[in-house]
Amino acid sequence: MTALGLLLTGLGVVLFFDAGLIAVGNIAFLAGISMIIGVQKTVVFFTRRDKLRGSVAFFVGFLLVLVKWPIVGILVEAFGFLNLFGDFFPVVVSFLRSLPVVGRVLSLPGIRQVVDRVGGYPSQYPV
Repeated sequence: MTALGLLLTGLGVVLFFDAGLIAVGNIAFLAGISMIIGVQKTVVFFTRRDKLRGSVAFFVGFLLVLVKWPIVGILVEAFGFLNLFGDFFPVVVSFLRSLPVVGRVLSLPGIRQVVDRVGGYPSQYPV
């Protein structure tokens, strides 16, 4: 459900910000998160004090999509998504680097610096 939600949201963006697809994608994403970690833990995750800014932004973006402002809604949702799930990026990057083909691509000179910055790895330089 989570992957379906991300797929439908991405498809809604590609198809000229179709508000219906984006809204269904958001609902499927939230349902998938609830199925993965449970309803109670999902509520606790979204209402944690350190995640409050991201939660508010995500749900305001969702409401903006529902009232047919999909472009602004997706931008606000993206800000909320990054605030909510930004802590998981280093784990994802570490996992992707362990994969045979993807790891080599992520180690290429131009891509490595971008992935290191996104993944939260410290720079090579002390400054």
